[in-house]
Amino acid sequence: MTEKDYYEVLEVSKDASGDEIKRAFRKLAMKYHPDRNPGNKEAEQHFKEINEAYEVLKDEQKRAAYDRYGHQAFQGGFGGGNPFGGGFGFNAEDLSDLFSNMFSDFMGGGRAQNRNGPVRGDDLRYNLSISLEEAFTGTEKEIKIRTREPCETCHGFGTADGKEAPICDMCHGTGKVRRQQGGFFVFETVCPSCRGEGWVIKNKCKDCGGQGTIRVEKSLKVKIPAGIEDNVRMRINGAGEAGKRGGGKGDLYVFVSIKEHKLYEREGKDLYTSVPISMVCAALGGKVEIPGIDGHKVEINVPAGTQTGSKLRVKGEGMQIMNSEKRGDLFVILNVVIPTNLSARQKELLEEFRSLSKDDGCQPEIKSFVDKIKDLFK
Repeated sequence: MTEKDYYEVLEVSKDASGDEIKRAFRKLAMKYHPDRNPGNKEAEQHFKEINEAYEVLKDEQKRAAYDRYGHQAFQGGFGGGNPFGGGFGFNAEDLSDLFSNMFSDFMGGGRAQNRNGPVRGDDLRYNLSISLEEAFTGTEKEIKIRTREPCETCHGFGTADGKEAPICDMCHGTGKVRRQQGGFFVFETVCPSCRGEGWVIKNKCKDCGGQGTIRVEKSLKVKIPAGIEDNVRMRINGAGEAGKRGGGKGDLYVFVSIKEHKLYEREGKDLYTSVPISMVCAALGGKVEIPGIDGHKVEINVPAGTQTGSKLRVKGEGMQIMNSEKRGDLFVILNVVIPTNLSARQKELLEEFRSLSKDDGCQPEIKSFVDKIKDLFK
């Protein structure tokens, strides 16, 4: 049994109300609970003193006796107990809390929380689609989101008078009630009085209906950096939904996707495209112009004798690399187009070309293929 003044232990005045004593006890009990201070003997001792003080001051008869006689009102008697029954220290409820918290931690559920305190707002998600050109240059987009903002009428408390709602008497703000069976087995259920909220609002705010927040639509500007890749998630701190009872706002996550492009396909920092060329250009060589991703013309030099599927590399004509002044490369795949619907004169010239091409070695790949299959005909 401690010799300290119970009011000083709970850090309340002697004329404190029952609700004030209860709130002070919960605040200190959570602070010095053994689960939160493993191995701290001083915190454990203080926790016992808090329980001892609260066991007396929460009861009107015990408190009246203590106010009149001090600690002497509970000395002597049966086995060092007190005339009102029950000893101090850890009672069955304390052990229930302790083992429940230990079991909750073991199962990954975390410790019980004071649900009457500030609650952080929910995070939001927004899907944003941009063009490949916008991904190259970077851009700024204005988006509209549906979110929740604090109710100005009740200051986020949900009450008609704009003040903090009282803690639920049944669950003491935890939102859960416990019952113990078979020794240390503890079962938790949602508090039927507050329905798991931890507080009870008797007179709700008319504007928000007791929610503490109101649904609004607001506009935000999102800056997209140059060189951003597909399926990147961007976080905007504090742009999510408002919290309850003074809790901070959640975050907004913007998922950026890049639309398909008519000409280019992207692989990291590089761009790929397929360009058709004429048979004459492939045979004699030439130049082809295509629009670059940055808007200017890109000139491609086609070497003589180019075959279908040939890949040319144009350095520095790819995507902008994020957070860098460098760019990737452009890879051009050439496809030779065979002419159709030839005129009589074109056919005549091609026939002449074929007759001149026999055994002249100008088509080494064909000659090599013919040499390979000669034995098969025999």
